[in-house]
Amino acid sequence: MGQRQAAQSLGPEELEDIIASTLAEARKRGVDQAEVAVSHDIGLAATVRLGDVESLEYTNDRGIGITVYCGSRKGSASTSDVSGDAIREAVGKACTFANYTAEDKYSGLADADRMCTDVPDLDLEHPWDLDATAAIDLAMACEASALGYDKRISNSEGATVWTNRGVRAYGNTHGFIGSYAKTSHTLSCAVLGSADGDMERDYYYSSTRDPADLETAESIGVKAATRALQRLGARKLKTTRAPVVFTPELARGFIGHAMGAISGSAQYRRSSFLLDAAGERIFPEFISVEERPHIPKGLASVPYDGEGVATCDRDIVTDGVLQGYILSSYSARRLGLETTANAGGAQNLIVPGNAEGLEALLAEMGTGLLVEELIGQGVNTVTGDYSRGAVGHWVENGEISHPVHEVTIAGNLRDLYARIVAVGRDQDLRGGIRCGSILVDEMTIAGS
Repeated sequence: MGQRQAAQSLGPEELEDIIASTLAEARKRGVDQAEVAVSHDIGLAATVRLGDVESLEYTNDRGIGITVYCGSRKGSASTSDVSGDAIREAVGKACTFANYTAEDKYSGLADADRMCTDVPDLDLEHPWDLDATAAIDLAMACEASALGYDKRISNSEGATVWTNRGVRAYGNTHGFIGSYAKTSHTLSCAVLGSADGDMERDYYYSSTRDPADLETAESIGVKAATRALQRLGARKLKTTRAPVVFTPELARGFIGHAMGAISGSAQYRRSSFLLDAAGERIFPEFISVEERPHIPKGLASVPYDGEGVATCDRDIVTDGVLQGYILSSYSARRLGLETTANAGGAQNLIVPGNAEGLEALLAEMGTGLLVEELIGQGVNTVTGDYSRGAVGHWVENGEISHPVHEVTIAGNLRDLYARIVAVGRDQDLRGGIRCGSILVDEMTIAGS
């Protein structure tokens, strides 16, 4: 797609012009404040299964969201039509809706002095010159690599190539208008292995801003096949208490539960197991959580948040102590605090490791459970109660013994966080939280 993709896409300047005209229409209607967000995404996805093309999808999506504030009343409207008539109609609807909403003294734009005055180039745009034929060929190569790896790979759920280029723009009546383009590319494969009447499934994927940074199709297929084969012969465990290691791709979610609990909305709604925890030690002393929104090519990098507030580096957890919450301007006002430029969520959270990679953590654990997949949504963010189905491997004397399935790991997150004894440096970079393997010294493992 690449060059063809760019030719068809609305550029940042065009989106900024749409915002300017929309804000001008809002001002004509006498609103006190207004904000506008516009996006345009063009993408291609190709999925093959067992050597045949299963699906081929092209997307070309535009959208505009308009919010107006009339006093302390708020009205919003959206449309996928960016023509002048459609925009005028949407602004009119937003103004009408504002007449019906309840007054909310905390609503309104972020403070004008917090607007981003210099939009940095974060190197987020790397279009992929990939047409449908090339995408199919790449997916075919990925799946073929998995299917040909071992005769025990008996079936496939397919391989998918996905590429997207998007442009984002935001502006408000403070005079701020900003925009930037970004790309995302993913190559994934899922296969099934079988032996002696046992069948197991696993997958692997690579996801980057720049297609040049993707792992090769062949290596992704091999890793998917290897992971599926490693699950064959899985056993149940007897109920016990033992140490647990989370792989990096699961560790980021484990840390993410804490980040959700310190969000502004969870705090002002009084629905968090880390309620009013700022200033408290919520992790062991060796753990820090750093927010770095300006990492070049970062999957969660942004120059400004969803309200135009300039993003910046900050430390959310230092020496295990929570330094503050993750706040938009609205949630900050509800809590009597200042926005942390997190309208839209946290950006590139990094958990530095205090140990080497997975092998080192397994050696330190000795005997316990290596968790490689979690099943279900058994996390209560109000109480911190944690109970998830788990798949992985049993470890003895620091070495993998045999695969495990049909067990549940459980505990309370407050206690589990305090029980973290090591974090690896083997960070998974495929998401917004960069964290290595995590060793928890004890959890309840429910089995047979």
